[in-house]
Amino acid sequence: MTSLSDTTTLTAALIQTDLVWEDVTANLANLEEKISALDEVDVIVLPEMFNTAFTMNTSVAEPMNFTTTRWMRQMAELKQALVIGSFAAKQGDQFFNRLVCMKPDGSFQFSDKRHLFRMGGENEAYTPGDVRLIVEWKLWRICPLVCYDLRFPVWSRNNASDPYDVLVYVANWPAKRAYAWNTLLRARAIENQAYVLGVNRVGVDGKQIHYQGDSAALDYLGEPLLMLADAEGEKVVRLSREDLDKYRLAFPALTDADGFELQR
Repeated sequence: MTSLSDTTTLTAALIQTDLVWEDVTANLANLEEKISALDEVDVIVLPEMFNTAFTMNTSVAEPMNFTTTRWMRQMAELKQALVIGSFAAKQGDQFFNRLVCMKPDGSFQFSDKRHLFRMGGENEAYTPGDVRLIVEWKLWRICPLVCYDLRFPVWSRNNASDPYDVLVYVANWPAKRAYAWNTLLRARAIENQAYVLGVNRVGVDGKQIHYQGDSAALDYLGEPLLMLADAEGEKVVRLSREDLDKYRLAFPALTDADGFELQR
């Protein structure tokens, strides 16, 4: 999937934070302070719905190229990094939990959350996506997904027709299901032979749901490179392309993976 001759390192910042319920101004100000304090990084990963918290109130949804998109562009330019996070987006008469990958030059790619959390009514408020995004950045291929997508291994599956090196999950994953979060992150890393970055929030939301974070960076063996526990924090991890390539060459399990096509 990748060339052994490419020995680049990808430096990623995981930002685990509390979120102010449905307050775009407060959340962007808080995150801007955290991002500004970062040293040089290649990728910055924010939680799911980082500007409002996980709300089904679609009145907070924004059209593209509005406040949150412009803010992401400013942050990407400021740090010369790829900024990844999701927010409630409005397009015509539909609403999406939209994951945006913003580059420093102002260009961006996006995909919409595929698996909507019906137990929280997300499937009634938002429209599901049907495209799995692979972003190429600094010679790495990154697959970003959103929260509940983590439970569905087929949608996350690394395959020869559209391979990736890093799998990213942005989330608002409740503390009462923390064991599932930690277990599934590890499983996705092992089965896909890829680095996994999972960024969750902390605190209590407007529906009194508790989040304990547990943001993490895992290697292609499922071994932790970085764990954030249950407090706010910004942590940086360095991913080695050389180590990833060596492992895939020595243990090419993906070569024996079942062939399939993702249903849209």
